[in-house]
Amino acid sequence: MTDTLSVDGLTVHYATREGALQALRDVALDVPAGQIVGIVGESGCGKSTLINALLQLMPENARIAAGSVKLEGEELVGATQRRLRDMRGRDISVVFQDPMTSLNPVLTIGRQMRDIQYREPCNRAEKLRRAAGMLGRVGLPDPQAKLDAYPHELSGGQRQRVAIAMAVLMRPRLLIADEPTTALDATLEVQIIELLKELQLEIGCAILFISHHLGVIAELCDRVVVMYAGEAVEEGPVADVFLHPSHPYTAKLIECDPGRMKTRAALLPSIPGDLPDLTAPPKECIFRDRCDKATELCRTKPAPVAVNGAHWARCHYAAELGL
Repeated sequence: MTDTLSVDGLTVHYATREGALQALRDVALDVPAGQIVGIVGESGCGKSTLINALLQLMPENARIAAGSVKLEGEELVGATQRRLRDMRGRDISVVFQDPMTSLNPVLTIGRQMRDIQYREPCNRAEKLRRAAGMLGRVGLPDPQAKLDAYPHELSGGQRQRVAIAMAVLMRPRLLIADEPTTALDATLEVQIIELLKELQLEIGCAILFISHHLGVIAELCDRVVVMYAGEAVEEGPVADVFLHPSHPYTAKLIECDPGRMKTRAALLPSIPGDLPDLTAPPKECIFRDRCDKATELCRTKPAPVAVNGAHWARCHYAAELGL
């Protein structure tokens, strides 16, 4: 199976007064064609930086210090701005976390969906017809009328469906979903997950799904990458990683999932300690100071350890933990 997205050794630094903040370090992951790969981790793990690096839309103080990002073999790092503009929206699309900030509040839905088809040779009427068809496909009632509506006239769930419709309208090769269910209630969350599954099968695109919600990742994704403090610490098929976590951080993330709690508790489970200073990340295991299984061996940085097939973890004891 070929890879739609291939990331190898990606390292991103932010210039700060305290020095270079190493937001991503040697991140490698692949998103095979036709699969959904999830990225999970707590706040500050580098999820947003990864998205910005993939899109080559980084702030002025950020730079890619090393690594490669390829879309179906084409290198994006160092590509011209014109080429990148041509690819965004057509080859790579994004569904952002909050549709109220990603949709323009002063333009109608129809105008926005027409504008994103500016590369298409068809006329205005045809573009609006295609827009209405996609709004209907994502489950919006009376899609023709929705073309004349403004974002504030729709509910949160409807706005998210509009954002998804806009993202898939051009049938991209890669769809990046940045926590698209965070602002929705549980019922709508399930509906959006099912919708993404259906659209992925119809369009045949690969999806990179970013979330901190383990249940959503387990329900939607084929593979999962666990990130911590700018590093990918574990990767594998969803069932393997969740049933047999092979990195202590992954195990603690799963333990902290409120959905696993069977009884009432005054305090929610948490991971003790703080994230390391990424302007001077430790040379040892990045999770050592928060790990209750750390030993002297953990003072040396672990390489990825194969656990079972395509399941690996960046831990000296990965093979033992994954049993």
